[in-house]
Amino acid sequence: MFTTLLIQPIYNLFVFLIAVMPGGDAGLAIVALTLLMRIILYPVFSASIRSQMGMQAMQAELEATKHRFKDKSPELAKHQLELARKYKVNPLSLIGSLIIQFGLIIALYYAMFREGFPAISHALLYGFVHAPAAVNTNFLGLLDLLTPHHLALAFLVGATQYLAIRLTLNRTPPPAGATADRLAAHRMQQQMMRYLMPLLLAVFGWAFPAAVGLYFLTANVVSIGQEWLIRRELTRNN
Repeated sequence: MFTTLLIQPIYNLFVFLIAVMPGGDAGLAIVALTLLMRIILYPVFSASIRSQMGMQAMQAELEATKHRFKDKSPELAKHQLELARKYKVNPLSLIGSLIIQFGLIIALYYAMFREGFPAISHALLYGFVHAPAAVNTNFLGLLDLLTPHHLALAFLVGATQYLAIRLTLNRTPPPAGATADRLAAHRMQQQMMRYLMPLLLAVFGWAFPAAVGLYFLTANVVSIGQEWLIRRELTRNN
């Protein structure tokens, strides 16, 4: 089912994009595929960011509600739901965006590497999708997509991930009314996210074939752009 619902559609779109790219450039196809996926899923990521910002906006009221109804669980649950509706918080959108991103990464990896890329698996192609005449795995003549250990690419992946996480952390201030210990834990968590995640992705970008790093780099740049657009839209509406 995973192959039918995710791998096969993405694989066919990927093969189609290679066929229409100049010189069959698979790197350009990866960039285009990542952009298309992000555009299609923009409402999901937008809802996730809105929910995150809503959660931060309601923190003060939420802490006061917990204190007020600490011995009255039914009333506490009722008021928490009211706050979620007031600030348009949907926890499912947060979980959904993570699941979708994880599923897309797995599907892209399987589509590009488990199927013998750059050879085309005709068994996975839909009847209306034709294999490209040539598959060029040398992105813009500069980057071999099938080989790992590209330091410049790994650095760019880490740097863009750092910027993306920094934007995310800027909209997650410390919990209102938090104790000193909780504030310290919050700062430690943010520091780990700020530096550990970029480092991990940079390592992945170095250790895996360059096609994986190119996907992460493109996704990070698009995430930064989407964050800016959503913030601008929310600021304009408020």
